[in-house]
Amino acid sequence: MSRPEPHIDVRPITEADIPDWSRALNTGFLRTPHVSEREIADRSSYIDPARTLGAFDAGRCVATFRSFPQEITAVGGAAVPADAISNVTVTPTHRRRGLLTRMMAHDLAAAKDRGDVVATLIAAEYPIYGRYGFGPATWMSQWTVDVPRTGLDARWAGPEDGGRIDLVDGADAGKIGPELHERVRRAQPGAVSRDERWWQVKTGVLRLDREPWTDPFFAVYRSPGGEVEGLVSYTADDHWGDGKQPLNTASVQWLIAATPAAERALWRYLCSIDWITTVKSGWRAPDDLLPFCLPDPRAARITTLTDWLWVRILDVVRALQARTYEGQGSLVFEVVDGGGLTGGRYRLEASADGASCTPTTASAELTLDVADLARLWLGDESAVRLAALGHVQEERAGAARVADALLRTSRRPWCPDIF
Repeated sequence: MSRPEPHIDVRPITEADIPDWSRALNTGFLRTPHVSEREIADRSSYIDPARTLGAFDAGRCVATFRSFPQEITAVGGAAVPADAISNVTVTPTHRRRGLLTRMMAHDLAAAKDRGDVVATLIAAEYPIYGRYGFGPATWMSQWTVDVPRTGLDARWAGPEDGGRIDLVDGADAGKIGPELHERVRRAQPGAVSRDERWWQVKTGVLRLDREPWTDPFFAVYRSPGGEVEGLVSYTADDHWGDGKQPLNTASVQWLIAATPAAERALWRYLCSIDWITTVKSGWRAPDDLLPFCLPDPRAARITTLTDWLWVRILDVVRALQARTYEGQGSLVFEVVDGGGLTGGRYRLEASADGASCTPTTASAELTLDVADLARLWLGDESAVRLAALGHVQEERAGAARVADALLRTSRRPWCPDIF
């Protein structure tokens, strides 16, 4: 049972607090608590003190919380304003005192006032965020490819479609990557925006003390017409077995592809590099095309499958009107929101031509918690399954199937990023 302690001051930090706040952050993430001058300067360059919270006990920071503006892609491609939450820690000496609850309430209220439609985060631990109205809205998979088993022709010399793959340096990757990513994320429900700093860090322009850096390789796929349609960043180790046999691994840091042809070509390229016997995919969609880009899909095995992006609905009406619907129908549902931000009864009228969501006094056909609405919003979860688990209550028989017909998508949503 948490015990709120009002004498602990929860407030936005000031510039002068950044060193102490950074020490508390490092402590919570089990990094060295030492904070270098370079780390302080780096944090000062990008965090917004007004959206960066600390809990202070006798002047010492004992909990951290930060949010920043983000866009998330809804089903259909609309960019939805989001409150992205990161850097959440509570020092081990101050657990179970209600500090996270106080910081979360402060931030979500501010996000609601700003007009953000949802809040987002990547949950380090599963049980924490459901009590604040967040639900797991996308999942992530990681694959390991046994290259000799793929069945690929060892003489592969390039894409069969007439496109080409070229190696580029970090500077070129930083130039072509942002525009490509914008094209890709607009078509991928669950994808989030990347700022300039993301590209600086991932291409080596900006190097951080707290993150070791190894220069990666960057490979770009261009279509037969010369258009950039894919880009991958990867590293390789140096491991040899008995009899001077290569046993090297290529580890993908990130791969973005605007077309299936680009995705297929980049995976085949990675599996054709001399000396590479294993490819690790990095973070991929739960229904990724990777295994079926190979002649023998069993050469790729899932090594991680887990929840990834969590969403908290802040405005039911705008969230449901922002996305598109392939089917046609209506549903009256009751949203239970313990946080008091967006609960109520709503009628959703949806078709391929658009949707309306309005408050109503009509009898509810489906009752669900706001966290479960978040799980359904991007189309990944099934209302029928949630009903079987006792998370969703059918007030009218068959209402969960109606919800699935309206909300589910043919491809699963995916967030390629951690933040």
